[in-house]
Amino acid sequence: MRLLMGISKNRHGTYSARKKVPAHLQEAVARVLDNSKRRQVWLQRSLGTKDVSEANRRAKAIQIEFDRTLERAKELLAERPIRDRLTEAEIKLIADHHYAEMLHADEQETREGTKRDGLMRSIATQLDAAGVRYRMPIPPSEYKPPFGLSDNDMSRRLADLEFEMPIMRTALAKGDVSKVDQYLDYELDLFGINLDRRSEGYRRLGMAVLRRHVAALEAIKQRTEGQPIETPPLPVVGTPPTPTGGTLTAALEGWKRQREPSPGTLAEYERAVRLFVELHGDMPVVQIRKTHAREFREALQAVPVKRNGELLQAPLVELARWGREHTEAQKISANTVNKLLGGVQTVAVWARTNGIVPEEVQWADPFSKMRLDESEAIRGGAPFEPTELQVIFGTPVFTVNHQPKGGRGEAAFWFPLLALFTGARLGELAGLRVSDVAHNQIIGTTAIYIGADAKAGKRLKTEQSERFVPLHPQLIEFGFLKYVAGQAKARGDKAWLFPQVAPGTTGAAAWSKWFGRYIREHGITDTKKVFHSFRHTYIDALRLADVSMEVNIALVGHTDDSVHGNYGAKDKALRFRHRLAEAVASVTYTGLDLSHLTSPPAS
Repeated sequence: MRLLMGISKNRHGTYSARKKVPAHLQEAVARVLDNSKRRQVWLQRSLGTKDVSEANRRAKAIQIEFDRTLERAKELLAERPIRDRLTEAEIKLIADHHYAEMLHADEQETREGTKRDGLMRSIATQLDAAGVRYRMPIPPSEYKPPFGLSDNDMSRRLADLEFEMPIMRTALAKGDVSKVDQYLDYELDLFGINLDRRSEGYRRLGMAVLRRHVAALEAIKQRTEGQPIETPPLPVVGTPPTPTGGTLTAALEGWKRQREPSPGTLAEYERAVRLFVELHGDMPVVQIRKTHAREFREALQAVPVKRNGELLQAPLVELARWGREHTEAQKISANTVNKLLGGVQTVAVWARTNGIVPEEVQWADPFSKMRLDESEAIRGGAPFEPTELQVIFGTPVFTVNHQPKGGRGEAAFWFPLLALFTGARLGELAGLRVSDVAHNQIIGTTAIYIGADAKAGKRLKTEQSERFVPLHPQLIEFGFLKYVAGQAKARGDKAWLFPQVAPGTTGAAAWSKWFGRYIREHGITDTKKVFHSFRHTYIDALRLADVSMEVNIALVGHTDDSVHGNYGAKDKALRFRHRLAEAVASVTYTGLDLSHLTSPPAS
């Protein structure tokens, strides 16, 4: 019979169950097992048999226990996310606690005595009765000090100090924090902090505790000389100067696991958080204030566009300093500044919503109203003017059904029209399936469903982006439903509506670049005018049609702080019903003539 996976046999022929602990769980597993180890690399238990069939049978239950241990470790890690930095306040609090605890223990021993003399006499009595010869100083049985330390206790204390002080002084001189490892483990566990032992934060804390340890030994030595050294009050564990909660990088990790962002969004947010940490350190989210956000914005505004040599790897502090010294150098755009501010803001607000910021703390979004004015940065492009729309829809793609290679087939024709009459983002259009275009009974008309499918790589910008957008009558007139029917007949309801730009390909990113080049070639020279400009144009059209803000938000999938802001697509449809279709049908573009459009033949 073959052995099940995870079973091994030792040199005596006895089988054992084994399971490798993932590296990121090894410290947490050691704490779950409470076995005094710093890390648990393997979970292992003897199966107590040399019979392979019996080993396989017994191993199943033990492997289940191993899995439970790993699950408990994951839960522990969630409660205490791994940190690599501590604030100065946290370091001082922990080091002060260690110092105070050493002096408290010394004061109690001085006051109560050690009771070692009585223990030694008891041991000596037992050894005498057993006829065992020994050599150790035995205090006189008649000497029992009523208070404090005996002479022997005092001698031992001096000997202990004489032994320990040079070791700890040398460790402090060399920066050898391993000499206080056991104290660090105790303090970190006491304060509920899971600090990476390989991090800079651990070394900084180690040095602070080591300094206070040597200071405590010096104070105890002075006490042995009769000096009146006061014992400081013990800092209250669990009551740091300000509640800390999780750090910004811990919040980023949690946000990544929950949201499963696209690679582009993830890279953007990671860069934003990294730059903030370079400026302010990895702060607990609860401690981020308006001043931090403002200083971050001001530093970003000084970052040069072109960075060569050492500037390529320079942290934000150095980039900002260089930029302020070289006022003539071109700086990154206000739009880029806003994106970076928005990245940190999204992670910070997620932290508040998901408990990383303690609930009992009053906390307001420090990045609120911190972005630059729209006059300085129109996010993702400015709206198109009617004359510019006429230029775009007067190009060969729309007049003679020309299909440039970069336009990726029918996407060149349909994407601009869909964006103009739905306000959808490029990524949302690229992620449409054939089945996403269907009659919606709640709304009472054909609508496009914009939703996420993480397994297929189809993601949304925010949770509020999920929505139904009724089909504008002009899209039907242009033949969009015929196109959808053709795709359904050729490839099925579950197929991507625009396969050449579908999730999992690089098509959407390449298409965006092609579209930018295409409109520049045909006279749209303003670099603020990009594909995302259609979205701004559509939002403006809704506003001009007197569509209420609530319906406007529901149609374009904006984030909103009102009650309906957290509704899903079906909830929005149920709330607004036919009003959604009426709002879409009211969208018109004065001065834009599309009567000449020649749609591609249905596939």
